[in-house]
Amino acid sequence: MMRLVVALTPHGYGHAAQTLTVLRELCRRRPDIELHIATRVPQSWLAERLPHPFTYHAHATDFGLVMHSPVQIDHAVSARSYAALYRDRYRLLEEESEWLARIAPDLVLANVPWIPLLAARRLELPAVALCSLNWAGIYRHFYGALPEGPDVFAWLREGYASARAFLRPQPAMPMPELEQVHDIGPLAERGRNRREALRARLRLAAGVRLVLVALGGVGGRLPVERWPQSRDVCYLVEDAWRVTRADVFPIGRTGMPFLDLVASVDVVLGKCGYGTVAECAVNGTPLLAIRREDGWPEDAPLSNWLQAHGRLAWIHRRQAETGRFRDELEALLAEPAPRPPEPTGVAEAAAALLALA
Repeated sequence: MMRLVVALTPHGYGHAAQTLTVLRELCRRRPDIELHIATRVPQSWLAERLPHPFTYHAHATDFGLVMHSPVQIDHAVSARSYAALYRDRYRLLEEESEWLARIAPDLVLANVPWIPLLAARRLELPAVALCSLNWAGIYRHFYGALPEGPDVFAWLREGYASARAFLRPQPAMPMPELEQVHDIGPLAERGRNRREALRARLRLAAGVRLVLVALGGVGGRLPVERWPQSRDVCYLVEDAWRVTRADVFPIGRTGMPFLDLVASVDVVLGKCGYGTVAECAVNGTPLLAIRREDGWPEDAPLSNWLQAHGRLAWIHRRQAETGRFRDELEALLAEPAPRPPEPTGVAEAAAALLALA
């Protein structure tokens, strides 16, 4: 039996989604795995996407970044929060070490908190990081010039250096601050294209384009009620938004898994985050991306990769709020569809983890 602890940053659902693609393959290869998942991503969300049994721990040592909205960072609170973690670093390491020791795993996988990696090193447990970004690089990009910046950055980098390897799926941000990076292919899964069944369920007329609005689980919503209506565009949105318009449907009404929706709609509207980019690419679905306003360091590598392997158009936050993006939508739909890339990183990551267990 293999006992695995997985620690996930609760910054939206992207880190969890990225990791679940690997866990599904890992558990398929090793059905005897005793799996422990530590995060504040809802247990129900994880259970819907992971058929293997697991023990859920509502436990997280990091937060990623504090957000005003899915595309706006609260920099003041984020910087203060990192400084507070740094001041409390010895207590945090002691508590995490005690927690890990009680579980006594054979392997620790982090996407991508650094304190579990430090605790694993202290306990002489093998540990692996997996992500297209790391918080040391993100922190240095935004807050490295602050008075406490160099010390906080060095602590974060030390955490990632504690891992046996840092598996970096493509596409990803550069990581010059890390030495043990191992590049792997994209992490994503293909959904079933159920386009005709979906359109029949929603009773869409011929020629109507269907747009899936997916913001990645980082709070907030778009004021869809104020968007202009047209006869040839309809939208799928989260059930919790409770939009009552003839051209807007709750995702729950479809009765389909999210990946099948990605594979079946005409366009996805969302952030240029890893999960959305990779899933759109491997499923051949165009992405209409809301541009972030803070110079997010992943934007360039993610968008460049998607433009090479899929279809991408940008809109500004104000356009997403007003619904004034018809020209960009039409231009995106007119682009030729390239051949979707293969998500080879799933098997590569699973093999790397089994080699260390």
